[in-house]
Amino acid sequence: MQKWHWPTPNGLPPFHISIVVICSILLLALSASMVEISYNRIVNGWRPMVDFLGHLLVTPDWSYLGQLGAKMLETVEMTVLATAIATIVSVPVGILAAENASPHPFVYRIMREVLSFARALPELVWALVFVSAVGLGPLPGVMALAFVTVGFMAKFIAESIEVVGKGAVEGIQSTGGGRLQTIMFAIMPQALPDFAGTLLYILDHNLRAAAILGLVGAGGIGYDMVISMRMFEYDRIIMIAISIYLIVTLLDRLSDKLRKRIIHGKVNVIR
Repeated sequence: MQKWHWPTPNGLPPFHISIVVICSILLLALSASMVEISYNRIVNGWRPMVDFLGHLLVTPDWSYLGQLGAKMLETVEMTVLATAIATIVSVPVGILAAENASPHPFVYRIMREVLSFARALPELVWALVFVSAVGLGPLPGVMALAFVTVGFMAKFIAESIEVVGKGAVEGIQSTGGGRLQTIMFAIMPQALPDFAGTLLYILDHNLRAAAILGLVGAGGIGYDMVISMRMFEYDRIIMIAISIYLIVTLLDRLSDKLRKRIIHGKVNVIR
C-alpha cells in the first residue's frame, strides 16, 4: 500500500508549514484557559443538557398555536421586508464599493468604510438603537436587519463584481459601451449566480436574526421565546423551536431550487 507523503525531497512537510501548525496548536492551548475550556465541564455537561432536552418532550400547548402563528408571520414579514429593502440599497452601493466598477478610488474607499461601519455591530445592538429612536415594535427590527444586511450584502456584491472575467467587459467596451452598459451587460450577468446565492443565504440568516430581536422589543417571536424560557413553559418552547426549524428548512429548499435555476440559465433577470 502506497503511503501518503508531502511532495518534498524528504517527504516531510515544509519547515514553514510545520512552524505555522505548531504555533497554531500552542496558541489554541494557551487561549483555552482564557475562554474557560475545561475537559471536566465538557465531559460532565452532557447530563444537564440531556435533562433540559428531556423537558421538551411534552405535549405542545395547542392553545398557543394562534399566537404563535401571528408572531411567526410577523417574524417572516420583518425578514422579507428588511431583506428587500437591503437588496435595493445594496446593489448600487455594492457597485460603488467594487474596485473595478467604482467611478473613483475615493468613492470606493468611502463605500468600503461605510459598509465596515454597518457590519461592526450585530443586529441586536442596532435594534436597541432603533428602538430608542422609533419605539417598540417590528419597525426598529426591520431597520436594524436592513442596516446590517446592507453592510454584508453590498460587500458580497462588490467582491463578486471584482472577480468577474474581463473578456465580456472588454467586449462591451470595444463596441463603445459606456460604464452603465458595461455594468449591466458584462459585469452583472457574471455576478448574478453569486449574488443570488448571497441573497438567499442572507434571507436565511435574517430569519434567524429576526427570531431573537424580540429580546429588545423589536418585534417577532423572540419576546415570546424568552418569556417562555424564563417561565419554564416547555410546551411553548418546543412549538417555537419546531416552527422556526420548519420555516428555515422550507426557505432552504426554496433557495436551493431557485439558485439551481439561475445557475442553469432558466431564470434571467437581465435582458
